[in-house]
Amino acid sequence: MSDVRASAPSGFALYARLLGYARRYWLVAIATVVAMIVDAGCMGLFAHSIKPMLDDLFVARDKATIFWMPIVIVGIFLVRSFAIYATDYGTAYIGRGVVQRLRQQIFDQYLRLPASFFATEPSGHQIARITYTAEQVAQASTDSVKVAVVDGLSVIFYVWVMLAASVRLTLALLVMVPLVGALVVYVGRRYRRIGHRIQTSMGTVSGVVEEAVSANREVKVYGGQDYESTRFNAVSEQTRMLGIKVASTNGLSSALIQLIAGISLALIIYFATRPSMLHTLSPGAFTALIMAMGGILPSLKRLTTVQANLQRGLAAAEEIFALVDRAPERDEGRVDVERCRGDLSLRGVSMVYPGTAVPALHGIDLECPRGNVIALVGRSGSGKSTLANLIPRFYEPSGGTILLDGVALPDYTLQSLRKQIAWVGQGIALFDTTIAKNIAYGAMGDASEADIVAAAQAANAMEFIERLPDGIHSRVGEGGALLSGGQRQRLAIARALLKNAPILILDEATSALDTESERLIQDALQRLMRDRTTLVIAHRLSTIEHADRIVVLEAGRVVEQGTHRELIARGGHYAALHRLQFRDESLRPVGGD
Repeated sequence: MSDVRASAPSGFALYARLLGYARRYWLVAIATVVAMIVDAGCMGLFAHSIKPMLDDLFVARDKATIFWMPIVIVGIFLVRSFAIYATDYGTAYIGRGVVQRLRQQIFDQYLRLPASFFATEPSGHQIARITYTAEQVAQASTDSVKVAVVDGLSVIFYVWVMLAASVRLTLALLVMVPLVGALVVYVGRRYRRIGHRIQTSMGTVSGVVEEAVSANREVKVYGGQDYESTRFNAVSEQTRMLGIKVASTNGLSSALIQLIAGISLALIIYFATRPSMLHTLSPGAFTALIMAMGGILPSLKRLTTVQANLQRGLAAAEEIFALVDRAPERDEGRVDVERCRGDLSLRGVSMVYPGTAVPALHGIDLECPRGNVIALVGRSGSGKSTLANLIPRFYEPSGGTILLDGVALPDYTLQSLRKQIAWVGQGIALFDTTIAKNIAYGAMGDASEADIVAAAQAANAMEFIERLPDGIHSRVGEGGALLSGGQRQRLAIARALLKNAPILILDEATSALDTESERLIQDALQRLMRDRTTLVIAHRLSTIEHADRIVVLEAGRVVEQGTHRELIARGGHYAALHRLQFRDESLRPVGGD
């Protein structure tokens, strides 16, 4: 961790990069800064007017001052009112724009990052980065600037008022400046350290909530309420303690500023009442001096406490920029094809996942001719899904080469390569929109309603779609929550049917279907597989008996391959799996699946 911190960018570099996001709002920024200057200047002007107000109104009783002073005061505060509104509106306008741009950049980066990133980082941290972390950046990009400019200028104007009232007294108070400076530096460093820990803590809280909510059925059935409550309380308590540390630092800085200001006021009174000063300092000058010192007090307090928002925002910006700067999926290919033939060839392909020592695949050699159905079977963990994930380049092989039509996969552009592939995975991905938009998803969004219905019919999905109130325009809920498992799987198959790609990957594509639906789907898939290269991953061996070739994997190695009839006759691994599964299915109750 210390190495990471040592190489972390400086606060200035982070802030300079962050301000780059506000560059598009430069006109609004200029107007807002002018408003800030006017705001601070009005308060300095009012403090400066205290001297003539007292000396000319109550001592000299000047008639012109008596007439004009109320008008001047109203004018000062009227102008300041407009300046305050312009400042607040301008900072909010720029801040919301910066946050929106950052959120969009984070989301777009998520879409470009490799699968290994999502496998290693908890989803709670990914969500918190968009919801919480990006919001903290607004504090650094705009709100902190507002406080820094307005209160910083206010301090300058108030010091000017004090110098105008008495140079000697003002210079005597400069001994307090080093104390205030040291306090600001200390508070800033402490906030930066706490800010990094808060980002991590909030991501952990989001992750625990997401896991408990998404697995609410398992939590209830297995009596996990107390465990989840305890786990949430632990991470929430950590966040609470970090919040207390921030509040403690705020309180300490405010208390010290109050003490410094109190000592300063005492010094003013002490020096002002010396005989040498009593005859040169008028009541108005003394009151202006006290008022300016009183105005400096809250400004200094806000300037120290703004460190909390500023450093928290910079810590958030550092995390976001670290994500934005991550290398996306490698896409250096130049080959772009409209439709490939579909000849796949794996030569010495090995795969070792990051952070693991045991290879998932060992030197796989496999030929998948165009139009053939290749079934991958084996026990769980044998490497079937890993092999399938290498074809669309969700992962890159650690060794060996995969060729498509004789061209290495990295030589294709990612968009072109994935355009050739239709995928139906074990985890069905449906979006909270209509059935039609789920089938005609992404690049297929311009498909006609007739094509969508045809794909749904081929996947045996119209059987339940027709019973829905709005047909294919019915919503499916988050993750397809309004549909059964088999219905969700049929929609995923319909999506693959509609894409009509030359390469088809079916990862347990019929696992959630009942016996009748599975039979109809198998008929549809037989038609779909014609003239397409198809990789089928199946645990239920009855679904792949007619495959052109069955490849048996064991511990990441190909141990057998051949047709169903050849492998059964050989009496090896496949035959053993087949006998075991046939025995299990014979024991299953009638009507079960």
